[in-house]
Amino acid sequence: MAQCITCGSELHPDRAKKYDYCMAPACQEKNLKGLTMVAVGVNKAAEAYLLLDERTRDELASGKFRDQRRGSFGTSLPSAGPAAGPDLASVTAGRSDGALPAQRRPSPRPAPRRPWSKSQEKLTLLYNEQGLRPKEIADKLGLTPYNVAQIILTSRNQGKL
Repeated sequence: MAQCITCGSELHPDRAKKYDYCMAPACQEKNLKGLTMVAVGVNKAAEAYLLLDERTRDELASGKFRDQRRGSFGTSLPSAGPAAGPDLASVTAGRSDGALPAQRRPSPRPAPRRPWSKSQEKLTLLYNEQGLRPKEIADKLGLTPYNVAQIILTSRNQGKL
């Protein structure tokens, strides 16, 4: 007969098939492991929630749940990668303090004024990837359809979509 790994009491045979601890609250608290769930956007009306196990992880990696209407998967914001341009070593070569030459220092540009927040921008891009129209996105986020269109166009022009 199987025994609980925490308190040593006998386990019911059906429970012993899957678990090695008993139903006592102290044993449950010590041995219980949480499950990782993942939300998968299958269509624009709802999301499906799946248990993240090896099979689901492989399906996600293979692209099974990507948005087939758009040909993309995940967030529209690219990960931070190396920026194109001259490397710092070649620019600072020959300087003892390692500072950039005066003519090469980038001048600070004021950020363009936008009537939406960064979170509204991210949500707009996610909703756009899910196939919602600008009017529907505007209603959800409290923006005007014009501003939603501007967010989408700006992201396209910057290569984020």
